[in-house]
Amino acid sequence: MSSRSTRRLGALLATSMLTGLAAPALAQSGPQLEEVVVTAQKRSENLQDVPVSVQALGAERLDELQVTDMADYARFLPNVTIQTAAPGFSTIYMRGVASGENNNHSGPLPSVAVYLDEQPVTTITGPLDIHVYDIERVEVLSGPQGTLYGASAQAGTIRIITNKPTPAGFEAGYDLDLNKFSHGDVGYGVEGFVNQPLGDNMAVRLVAWAEHDGGYIDNVPGTLTYPTGPVTVNNAALVEDDYNEVDIYGARAALRIDLDDNWSITPSINAQRTEADGNFSYDPGKGDLKVSRYRPERGDDKWVQAALTVEGAISNLDVVYAGALMKRWVDTESDYSDYSYFYDTLAGYGAYWTDDAGNPHDISQYIQGKDAYKKQSHELRVSSPAEHRLRGTAGLFYQRQTHNIQQRYKIDALAAATEVPGWPDTIWLTKQLRVDRDYAAFADASFDLTDQLTLNGGIRFFKAKNSLEGFFGFGEGYSGSTGVAACFGPAIVEGGPCTNVDKVTKDSGHTYRLNAEYEFDDDRMVYVTYSTGYRPGGINRRGTLPPYESDYLKNLEFGWKTMWLDNRLRWNGAVYSEKWDDFQFSFLGANGLTEIRNAGKAKMKGVETDFSFAATEGLTLNGALAYTDAELDEDYVPDPSEPPTALKGTSLPVTPKFRGSLTARYEWTFGDMDAHLQGALAHTGSAWPDLQSQDRAVVGKLPAYTTVDLAAGVQRDNWRFEAYVKNLFDENGQIDRGVQCVSSVCTRVFVTPIRPRLIGVRFGQSF
Repeated sequence: MSSRSTRRLGALLATSMLTGLAAPALAQSGPQLEEVVVTAQKRSENLQDVPVSVQALGAERLDELQVTDMADYARFLPNVTIQTAAPGFSTIYMRGVASGENNNHSGPLPSVAVYLDEQPVTTITGPLDIHVYDIERVEVLSGPQGTLYGASAQAGTIRIITNKPTPAGFEAGYDLDLNKFSHGDVGYGVEGFVNQPLGDNMAVRLVAWAEHDGGYIDNVPGTLTYPTGPVTVNNAALVEDDYNEVDIYGARAALRIDLDDNWSITPSINAQRTEADGNFSYDPGKGDLKVSRYRPERGDDKWVQAALTVEGAISNLDVVYAGALMKRWVDTESDYSDYSYFYDTLAGYGAYWTDDAGNPHDISQYIQGKDAYKKQSHELRVSSPAEHRLRGTAGLFYQRQTHNIQQRYKIDALAAATEVPGWPDTIWLTKQLRVDRDYAAFADASFDLTDQLTLNGGIRFFKAKNSLEGFFGFGEGYSGSTGVAACFGPAIVEGGPCTNVDKVTKDSGHTYRLNAEYEFDDDRMVYVTYSTGYRPGGINRRGTLPPYESDYLKNLEFGWKTMWLDNRLRWNGAVYSEKWDDFQFSFLGANGLTEIRNAGKAKMKGVETDFSFAATEGLTLNGALAYTDAELDEDYVPDPSEPPTALKGTSLPVTPKFRGSLTARYEWTFGDMDAHLQGALAHTGSAWPDLQSQDRAVVGKLPAYTTVDLAAGVQRDNWRFEAYVKNLFDENGQIDRGVQCVSSVCTRVFVTPIRPRLIGVRFGQSF
């Protein structure tokens, strides 16, 4: 058996014996880094043996960094960029593969997949923002994987691995948190778990959490004067400090049953609810963290997922079935008065939005959304023994997800003749059903050509079918050519007045991965990979536009995995070049209606690297850095009769050229207690939030920012206490900038900030 096969077998044995991330290092003199075991390639392996760009945050580091959600862990993963409008509404990008999507319900699928254990949890408009507690690790796979992950893993994959039930013994714990924003309100949280054996071959693990996040955005007094009329409105009834509070609560339950020495089943159920008040952006014209909104705003995001994993062996083959059913319900209410104000000011739209008597009145629009998602996924795969010279994985995958869309754009006391039929006070209605289906068969194999050289290859055949049906638009009393006037049949989506869109698009093809890895010795390895990824096309709801086609990503990558200084220093990294062909670009077109077009070509090149260093006994350093250069490779011309709206060489939006993080942690003995002191620095460079030049001229650029976190604490026996500060210097970083409608009309810019300084204390116990 070769040395690499021995290490693979060791990783498998370590995983079977551990409930956490790391296996103990071999006994050696001085401080040592622990071995990191990951399942990025859907088998347990030492991170240093995986010829893929992977970063992993284990349970201990997640706790040390006070990670509770996606925004927290993304700060320490420089190749990951997140745009978020509010809790639960985030878009993830990796390696600069971003065109500035507006996250509309009729927009493209995400380009980064998120998995909870074995099951994908990326819905059509984005992933679930899962509360991070009792999590074994978070794995990030950069670039298209080509084989083992499919449609929504075009640019990369994030895997959230939960702690599993174990019959090895009773285990329990809880954590309490109290905090306050420097410019905001008080927050608090409670989390707990129990692992209870139910005999020698069965165990249950129960996890629960409840969290209240204080607000930090002030809704300050303001007025709007609509020229038609004129009519002046104010927000006096809604003025409130720190009005964007959030409540999150959820639970997870998993049962593991070892049927015999070879077979086990693990059913689980996960549920979470996030209730958010207010808006999470501010108006720079009103001051930092201040805004004037004229309608109540809220979000209520509920989801539940039931999953089943069956693991076993047939002869010497490992067999895994992973299936899940997920449902998600999102109710929102949003102020859309800026749209009303600017369209009335520039085009006199208020003349058409009168009451029944024809009188001008308060024409402030607001949006009531009720979105229902359903997703089922099934995967069956078979793997040969990891220690064999020739080894492989093959499987089948099926996924079906639906999105029942209801978006009402309302004006109170709107004339009945102007309404969408059957929907009082509704100037615009979207009532549609979107269905996305994915089928795939995949195979991946590795062959040890010598003890040092291994060749890897795989292919994934896919078939996609996406459909959109239902109604969108105005009532016939408002528009004589769109909405109801454009209907061609009775309603096929319950609640719609009629049907004016009913389209299907299909696609099929394959992605693949080719890889060679060379091992200099047990501690140093290099690899080269060529891989491809894709994202399915879909339907434009505006009937005059054609469907948008699938886009493809090609990736060439050179990487290294190394250990140095007698296992005290781990240094990994990758250099890559990617080409993105016919990429999907969503933007606000005529009348503020989202359009998706294939925008031509883009290219990305960059470097990503991370290290861990056991500097001295008690002092550990962790760092990561990403450099990304992403730009258009040809002019973007949405209308052939018009000049380009973005020129070749224009930088792609969202992703900065530089992102990096550095963490230092020192642990020592203080009397009869274990003490620690930790500092964490995270830097994000400047970036544009949009692609097109006219949008950039109005919206502006996201400035660079750097945050610093500090934490200090003690632990004795089974209890622990910690005080912490996040964003110590109260940096006013910006996540996003945008306007409410097309930038040629709406010019008031709203900024979504990072969280301001947060000071808190934590107390916990383990049993």
